[in-house]
Amino acid sequence: MRLVLVGVHAIVLAGSGWAQQPAAQAMQLEVTLNEAIRRALDVQPAMVSARGDQSSAGANKWSAFGSYLPSLTVSASYDHRNNPGVSGSTGRAVPPQSYTGTLNTSLELFDGFRRFANVKSASASLDAADAGVVNQRFQTTLDTKQLFYTAIANEALVRVADAQVKRAQQQLQISVQKLRAGSATRSDSLRSTVEYGNARIALLQARAALATAQANLGRQIGVDGPVRAVFDSTLPALPDTVALRAALSTAPAVEQAEAEARSARAQVWSARAQYWPSVTLSYSNSHQGSKDPVPPIFSPYPETSQWRLGVSWTLFNGFTREVNNTNASVARDLAVARAADARREATAQLTQQLAALSTAFEQITIARENMAAATEDLRVQNERYRVGAATILDLLISQAALTQAEVNVVQTQFSYLIARSQLEATVGRTL
Repeated sequence: MRLVLVGVHAIVLAGSGWAQQPAAQAMQLEVTLNEAIRRALDVQPAMVSARGDQSSAGANKWSAFGSYLPSLTVSASYDHRNNPGVSGSTGRAVPPQSYTGTLNTSLELFDGFRRFANVKSASASLDAADAGVVNQRFQTTLDTKQLFYTAIANEALVRVADAQVKRAQQQLQISVQKLRAGSATRSDSLRSTVEYGNARIALLQARAALATAQANLGRQIGVDGPVRAVFDSTLPALPDTVALRAALSTAPAVEQAEAEARSARAQVWSARAQYWPSVTLSYSNSHQGSKDPVPPIFSPYPETSQWRLGVSWTLFNGFTREVNNTNASVARDLAVARAADARREATAQLTQQLAALSTAFEQITIARENMAAATEDLRVQNERYRVGAATILDLLISQAALTQAEVNVVQTQFSYLIARSQLEATVGRTL
């Protein structure tokens, strides 16, 4: 019995120093939620890709409008021969050098409405890219908030685990004192020792989870190393569900899908333009001479100009037009189906997320009430155990209930915040 007391007392003393001296932490970057979101929007590849798609779509729209303008080409050349030639018609020597200047321009007058369809398609693609940037911004914000809240929650769970260790250590000390006084059994001290060891393991696991969460947050915001999240706000109230349902039609995912469907419809008209003839007007102006050009360039040279009006009509090309039309129609049908499904998906997600949000909000109140009840229950059980009216098992059950209640308070609060962030990503607006 004396050896048991000495061993338990040594564990208590060693554990006391271990609990009071947490692992040293290196200096960490601390970020608020707004700063984390700003950093993530700047460095996340998905966001960079969305902005790149937007720039490309804008350039394609300018290109589609530019097809209505005439093409213009200016060229100049200089030719030098080592031996002068002789003209076959005049018999005179030809100078060894010659200069040529040419101006070519052409304009497609009619193309079967292909350019008109391409402009509509490019405009719709730009709308889709704009909506894609908005959608990706909210998705990146959602991912960042989830990682941020996870880091905050894990830091709170470390505090819960640390409090659990302190309670278990205190209970172990009481068990040792009662064992010395002969008012408790050896089993009480052994159970307290096991509970204390489990609490220390839980604290180690909580610290490991915190380190992982902070490392993931650092990667999300473009930092090589763990980042500590600093919570700088309070729990917001429930949003107005009526306004959210009204805003669902302008959700970024829905707008992006509908714009892609409009672009696909325009591509069908562009493919059908291949059945129409093409009318092109072109003009060419050329100057050529052997003397050195002087300003105005090439003006002393003989001028050769040409106007040309051409009509081209493909009557048969091996069913290539039919294949193109079929592919465009299939792509249109798929885009329309995806747009309709995007609307239904947004509606389903909104219903699901509103239910999760309201549930999480109610759970916060319940969890806080449970924690208050568990705290009072543990206080009562401690007093009963001191006077011998309760067993060590009753006390350990109360301690476990309080620890779980504290964990539930942390989890319900951040579950509510994450559910709110998911709702923001769905409707595409900040609540």
